[in-house]
Amino acid sequence: MSPFVHIVMFGWIPVVIGLFSRLKPRHAVIASFLIAWLFLPNVSYPLPGFPDYDKMSATCWGIFIAAAIFDMESFKRLRLRAIDIPMIIWCICPIFSSVNNGYGLYDGIAVSFRQTVTWGFPYFIGRIYFNDLQGLKDFAMGIIIGGMIYVPLCLWESRMSPQLHYSVYGFYQHSFAQTYRWGGWRPMVFMSHGLMLGVWMMSAALTGVWFWMTGVVKKLGGIPMSIVAAVLVFTSVWCRSTAAIGLLFLGIAVLVMSERFRKPIFIICLIAIPLFYLPTRATGIWTGENLVSFVAENISPDRADSLSFRLHNENILAEKALQKPVFGWATWGKARVYDDQGQDISITDGLWIITFGNHGLVGLMSLTMAVLMPVFILLRYYPARYWGHPEVAPAVVLSLLLGLYMVDNLLNAMINPIFMVAAGGITGLLPQSVADEETEEMPDDLPERIIGYTPRFL
Repeated sequence: MSPFVHIVMFGWIPVVIGLFSRLKPRHAVIASFLIAWLFLPNVSYPLPGFPDYDKMSATCWGIFIAAAIFDMESFKRLRLRAIDIPMIIWCICPIFSSVNNGYGLYDGIAVSFRQTVTWGFPYFIGRIYFNDLQGLKDFAMGIIIGGMIYVPLCLWESRMSPQLHYSVYGFYQHSFAQTYRWGGWRPMVFMSHGLMLGVWMMSAALTGVWFWMTGVVKKLGGIPMSIVAAVLVFTSVWCRSTAAIGLLFLGIAVLVMSERFRKPIFIICLIAIPLFYLPTRATGIWTGENLVSFVAENISPDRADSLSFRLHNENILAEKALQKPVFGWATWGKARVYDDQGQDISITDGLWIITFGNHGLVGLMSLTMAVLMPVFILLRYYPARYWGHPEVAPAVVLSLLLGLYMVDNLLNAMINPIFMVAAGGITGLLPQSVADEETEEMPDDLPERIIGYTPRFL
């Protein structure tokens, strides 16, 4: 590991404060999150009694310190509401898990604090700084810009192999053996895994496609948005992450069909996937054998074998989790499955099964609702016939990304605080929204000209 790692990590909080001193607070938050997420090293420093110090915790602490200096009024305006309960429960449920398993209150508070920094801080930062349609548009634009910045880096690593993190910081962030896919290299750039990079580029590509379709932005740095979208889609596919590619085209299909028919049914079907999968898999009602057969016949026997292995591990882990279904086994490995010799025979892939094992149904339900609640807000307060309007479109695509992220959590455990910033921002729209489908009243923050809006794509 290069000494440059320590310089960058411990110098990042002053950089965040510097961004607040030069930029508008909202823009400083966007820059802080995206620069940290895209370029800081994947390293963490253990701090006794506190969450590990890593690039996202450094960013959140930096934002809080900078806001205390330059923008305390924004934090004072935050009011907790009933809509925030799922996130609050998700942050504090480790306390009950630890106490219930005999680890004590101190352990529970420490784990709860770590969970709050990882999930709660980004969520409430989103609630504070991106709680209107313009703020969500700015944030979505930041995702597109971040994706375009990553395009040459992804293409370089896909040709030369994942070397950038090693070249800059002196170590590989993940096993190099997992970077060869489809006869070529799967890039990681400065993220912790190629799967995480795939989801990031998928998010940027989907946002770019929707911005082009709805005319939110015509050009980006002089480049037509149609070209930006095409470049992002190509790069997302070239990242060689099967799940991310599937999510990308699923997301595009949902957006196109929603715009074509002006009905919410398609995004409802999307969020129904995790809402169906979680209870049926957690209880063992559905074993997944028919899905394995479908993949073997229509996609690839190798992918079917991988899926079968994943589902088998979920089955034995879910059976173990059901022994303590309410608050789970806490976070010290007791949720895993061991043989008679004490050897760990389980592999955890999906975030959902990790959550179910560690924090039980309380944790699983609160996390699911915290991620998907913004989608329900969009469905309730923003009728589908207005989703293609340039002022509503950014909130729509960010809500869709949350649905896709929850689907990805069924397969992987790539924690991405960028999605939680978006979740907090969309949740913050609720107090301003008074839309009523029957009376044709519109949300307060939409202009009168939206009435009679006609989609660009029919």
